[in-house]
Amino acid sequence: MSTPENTTSTPETAFEDIAWSVPLCSEGANCFRFGRGADGRAHIGTTGSAAYVTDSAEALRALIAAVKAGAADHLLA
Repeated sequence: MSTPENTTSTPETAFEDIAWSVPLCSEGANCFRFGRGADGRAHIGTTGSAAYVTDSAEALRALIAAVKAGAADHLLA
């Protein structure tokens, strides 16, 4: 069985090694930030946690598009 490409934070990419953008906040307490590591991988995290998801920029773009289209609402529960 192969390991999926997307992962949560790993020792290889320390939180401090990611260039994070300014957080994007909605009306509630949901603040997200996007970042890029030195290895070129994209990252999405929340401002209240050191945990983040990492994958290719294309995969995270597809996830964001699905969320905006309402196709991934079940992931936000």
